[in-house]
Amino acid sequence: MAELRFHPLTKDWVMIASHRQSRPQMPKDWCPFCPGSGKVPDHYDVLKYDNDFPALSQNPPKEDDVETELYKTAPAYGKCEVILYSPGHTTSVPELSDEHMAKLVDLWCERFEDLSKDEKIKYIFIFENRGEVVGVTMPHPHGQLYGYSFVPKKIQLEVESAKEHLAEKGKCIFCDMLDNELKAEKRIIFKNEHFTVFLPFFTEYPYGVYIFSNRHVNNITQLTAEEKKALGVTIKDTVGMLDNLFDYKFPYMMCMHNAPVNGEDLSDSYHFHIEFFPPMRSADKVKYNASSETGVWAHCNPTCPEATSVELRDAYARYMQKRVK
Repeated sequence: MAELRFHPLTKDWVMIASHRQSRPQMPKDWCPFCPGSGKVPDHYDVLKYDNDFPALSQNPPKEDDVETELYKTAPAYGKCEVILYSPGHTTSVPELSDEHMAKLVDLWCERFEDLSKDEKIKYIFIFENRGEVVGVTMPHPHGQLYGYSFVPKKIQLEVESAKEHLAEKGKCIFCDMLDNELKAEKRIIFKNEHFTVFLPFFTEYPYGVYIFSNRHVNNITQLTAEEKKALGVTIKDTVGMLDNLFDYKFPYMMCMHNAPVNGEDLSDSYHFHIEFFPPMRSADKVKYNASSETGVWAHCNPTCPEATSVELRDAYARYMQKRVK
């Protein structure tokens, strides 16, 4: 079964993909993403790989006959891709060269542009899950890309807030946030000519840093060639900073927020950015999303952002002393 079911209380779509339950466990001595597996080319730097068990498809099956006046269904239309960062099975992002990271950003842009041509796709989500604590079973460095036929609820809320702020204040809410953080300085971790990495005033996670483009752009494809190179470097250095926080490969969820596609013009209100959700609250303690966070979306951060920013800046300084170019 693969279909979308509408949640009438939150006005959001839920992907039902029961076929993914039958995904096989990969043998520990074999990886489909490694050269020689027969699943990928023998030589590649970065690679787009169509998900073998997609939750969404551009040729979706017919929905089950379960719809009622209240409960609505829709085809599970869309696209699910795996983005392979490197042929090296255990290579981490900070170990990749700046040139290699530029190739990764170019691939993200290529895939974003290609999926945007499908008018049925309304949102393109580029993301990475890293570490067993967030459910990753495949250590080979990779991220994913989902093309949805709907705009997910969180993005809907961001879009609505951005439009309201533009109407009331006459400026982009994201640019305003960046100005506030730069003036405060305390939560800035590092910045370069094109991007700023900071721990937001309101962060729900102890180490939940954001990356904002300094220039107002809607999506990753609107970045200049120089900015794209800088984005690769910024992501690499952000992960390197997190890895140096407690001296191990830090788990996280990296979520890239681009403006929705094939819909209304949000060029003045929406701003490209990346949100990190690292699940650790200390070296050996997980910040679980318990009842308050999960049941009513009322988040509680057990740390002070201004204090944890100091930890992150120290970790960044240690990383820069041994950075791979």
